[in-house]
Amino acid sequence: MSRRAAIVSPLRTPVGKFLGTLAPMDAGQLGAVILKALMERTGIDPARVDDVVFSQGYGNGEAPCIGHWSWLAADLPLEVPGYQLDRRCGSGLQAIANAAMMVETGMADVVVAGGCESMSNVEHYTTQGRHGARMGDLTLHDRLSRGRVMSQPIERFGVITGMIETAENLAKDYNISREAADAFAVRSHQNAAAAWDAGKFDAQLVPIDVPQRRGDPVTFSEDEGYRADADMETLGKLRAIEGRQNPEAIVTAGNASQQNDAAAACLVVAEDKLEELGLEPMLWFGGWAAAGCDPSRMGIGPVPAVERLFERRGYNWDDIGLVELNEAFAPQVLAVLKGWGWSEDDSRRDILNVNGSGISLGHPIGATGGRILADMAHEMHRREVRYGLETMCIGGGQGIAAVFERAV
Repeated sequence: MSRRAAIVSPLRTPVGKFLGTLAPMDAGQLGAVILKALMERTGIDPARVDDVVFSQGYGNGEAPCIGHWSWLAADLPLEVPGYQLDRRCGSGLQAIANAAMMVETGMADVVVAGGCESMSNVEHYTTQGRHGARMGDLTLHDRLSRGRVMSQPIERFGVITGMIETAENLAKDYNISREAADAFAVRSHQNAAAAWDAGKFDAQLVPIDVPQRRGDPVTFSEDEGYRADADMETLGKLRAIEGRQNPEAIVTAGNASQQNDAAAACLVVAEDKLEELGLEPMLWFGGWAAAGCDPSRMGIGPVPAVERLFERRGYNWDDIGLVELNEAFAPQVLAVLKGWGWSEDDSRRDILNVNGSGISLGHPIGATGGRILADMAHEMHRREVRYGLETMCIGGGQGIAAVFERAV
């Protein structure tokens, strides 16, 4: 059995800064907000949902199996199952791909796909407590930083201090300058600011009433990481994060993605069920692929992933009218563009991340894939392009990519 999978009503919350406005809410609560909003906006009977596929990059014991946990926290039907997946930075897109495959193969008619992340609430943990410590200290690891160091087995690859090191490796490999990286970051912030000014995010946004310790809840309704005033002068003043260890380092807090909190979700529905359920598709799922790469150069992952996707599904660059390449780091994006063979004056740059991306809008790991999809879907309709490409690098040495077709 094979049938098309429709993307219906892709939604996202605004993206919160690390320890920012959304910090009082954990990932499970953010997931519940977006799931409840998705059911309300689509008007579907929640009991018709066959499964909930949710991603989270930093899962923990506070909300295990977060797809099901958040569904229950939203006071939705007990009979609907759910699960959690993790492909690190590619988790949100993988959730959508999994849901589409369930629909395409007839295993489900309606699946909720999405993800959530509260990097503000990622815990510290110890691996030494289970068996006790007769004497001495216990080490507490910060799961955020520890997860980056442990994204690949040290026994095989040695210590990679984190994703910043991998971006610096690509900057050196592909001769990316600090000036070029900062210029790309400025572009990202300017595109995001222009998109907000134009109201481009309004239709897919789900505002959140954030509880406060004292007083009434605060309504959070706008991404809080982008900077409309970003320019080469301000970014140029920032020190390279690894400058002490590496005099040639170029990655700064200004040309790297942020740590963020957010949630995103959509319905993935069988084509032959749309009319019965009264649903309108925005996109059709057009296929996906993932590929591995050297963990020390993990940022190049979109190059082999897109190559594999194009080979398997018969697409080429002439088909693609909009490109969303998640901005983990500016030099990483610029390296990928060189890996794709795009020149510095390539006209395809005009369709790349037109409303900003990870540097400006943020990178809430488990929610990023859904955040990108929501933004891209509406932009595809505004531009009336047929195919859009979503792709991203993945910590530990992977890339993932998917093509979506505009529903007309």
